[in-house]
Amino acid sequence: QVQLVESGGGLVQAGGSLRLSCAASGSIFSINAMGWYRQAPGKQRDLVARITNGGSTNYADSVKGRFTISRGNAKDTVYLQMNSLKPEDTAVYYCNADVMTGYYSNMNYWGKGTLVTVSS
Repeated sequence: QVQLVESGGGLVQAGGSLRLSCAASGSIFSINAMGWYRQAPGKQRDLVARITNGGSTNYADSVKGRFTISRGNAKDTVYLQMNSLKPEDTAVYYCNADVMTGYYSNMNYWGKGTLVTVSS
């Protein structure tokens, strides 16, 4: 089994910053990609940012230029630096990882989420 544990959410005023962290642990052979998704009340879960093992990144248009995704040196941790936060960024943020648990076993995992609330 693989566990993803997020941290760093909280309440911040518009224009402020937060840094989310997600650490993966368990039966991990390697991690192909990690990412952050978010889900606001009454809305679907959408991609915020994703980073591959090779360092390629992609972002939702709504966060480009404000959010930065990065991975730790051990490649089992992913961060999301969120700057210039807006009230519309309020959501539960979920960590996601595409994990190889063996040479031929690939599975996708989710964390439990961390709440980010941006006040106006």
